[in-house]
Amino acid sequence: MVLTIAGSDSGGGAGVQADLKTFAALGVHGTSVLTCVTAQNPCAVRAVQACRPALVRAQLEAVFEELPPRAAKTGMLFSRAIICAVAAFWENGRRPPLVVDPVMVATSGARLLQPAAVRALLDGLFPRAVLVTPNLDEAEILTGRPLRDVEDLRAAARFIHQRWGCAALVKGGHLRGLREAVDVLFDGRAEWLLRAPRVPGVTTHGTGCTYSAAITARLARGDRLPEAVAKAKDVVTAALARSYRAGGHDVLNPAAAGTE
Repeated sequence: MVLTIAGSDSGGGAGVQADLKTFAALGVHGTSVLTCVTAQNPCAVRAVQACRPALVRAQLEAVFEELPPRAAKTGMLFSRAIICAVAAFWENGRRPPLVVDPVMVATSGARLLQPAAVRALLDGLFPRAVLVTPNLDEAEILTGRPLRDVEDLRAAARFIHQRWGCAALVKGGHLRGLREAVDVLFDGRAEWLLRAPRVPGVTTHGTGCTYSAAITARLARGDRLPEAVAKAKDVVTAALARSYRAGGHDVLNPAAAGTE
């Protein structure tokens, strides 16, 4: 069993909906803790309603009481109060490996993390994570510098590990001028460069959610972190390559990766 702690996407392309589709595609039972309800489609986030922190806590307690996950991930957390509720829960008792996807800004440009919540995310959850998975824009925020090439990705991954003690997967899918989508994983001891062909002509959102969900699923199935990340990279590549159209929009297809 696995757990996603994230917001909903009423368009079905990202958030909890994307996570649960990915979990199912990889053969694990997905549970969920909803942090926010969003009114969104592939073009825009029109409204956000955050759940009360007490409700977030109650959902966590309900899941862990009867369906304890073997791995968990976070997505959109939105507010300082919600982050503090999740971090406090992770302080008590034995908790499974936590993958933190530091969702800050939607593909459409909408802010998905309140400015006052950034420090709580960095101080409260990063040190408790087995892995954080920032995309290019998020890694630039975390490091305070522009990232223009693979060497910059490597430096960013090392900076994140040194600063917060967690392994870092810095995703370079938005780097310009490369024929491949290159990501860098650094765990404090070793570094891995993960490469995959770019998939042309697909414009979608939810790749970060799908990637982190696939990593979480693979961890729950017993993979070591480097193996989990490598297999998750394959899942995202297949989901892009075999995406489908819904209402005139490209939608990721995590089921294209299948299960082992």
